[in-house]
Amino acid sequence: TVTGFDPYVKEVKDEKLSQATDKRIFVLAAAIKANYSIQKLHDMTKIDPWFLNKMKNIIDYLNVMELQGNNLTHNQLLFAKKLGFSDRAIAAAIKSTDLVVRSQREQLCVTPFVKQIDTVAGEWPAGTNYLYLTYNANSHDIEFPGNFMIVVGSGVYRIGSSVEFDWCAVGCLRELRNLGRQTIMINYNPETVSTDYDMSDRLYFEEISFEIVMDI
Repeated sequence: TVTGFDPYVKEVKDEKLSQATDKRIFVLAAAIKANYSIQKLHDMTKIDPWFLNKMKNIIDYLNVMELQGNNLTHNQLLFAKKLGFSDRAIAAAIKSTDLVVRSQREQLCVTPFVKQIDTVAGEWPAGTNYLYLTYNANSHDIEFPGNFMIVVGSGVYRIGSSVEFDWCAVGCLRELRNLGRQTIMINYNPETVSTDYDMSDRLYFEEISFEIVMDI
């Protein structure tokens, strides 16, 4: 399992940096970890330095967490989440487990906020049920009265899967509504029936992972 922008997946090889492949991103992570300069990486990959610097920010903070070990403070853990590190990626850096990291987050009150996607470009207050989680906020956009039932979608379509997986989720949502239950859909495959605005009471456009589902 890949834990994000992981510098330990591939070894640094200059010839792999100059060839644009689906695995080059991991060679790039390893090169940044090995202290290749941004200019050198730009010359070899032709990737804009702006993006390379953003990638370097990730590796720089990975180094911080590796040095800190299993003693991350509230601010360090929060900053890691703001950078996009998953619990699993943090756990790999500090030689722990994602469940332990999750427990530490909860004890330190490092939890995500729920925000609404602005579907009207700020022309008037958005009233849609399109939601997402973020650590780069300081308040929720919605309230949590409880008594919802979650339906976990099939996630992004892959070779070998088709619309029937999405329709299974839709069928479940409709039956729950027939039973008078309020529903939450978690899915990140737009333009399918399960992500239509009127299919569920709340729709989270999020990845299908243990961390995200449990946060919701």
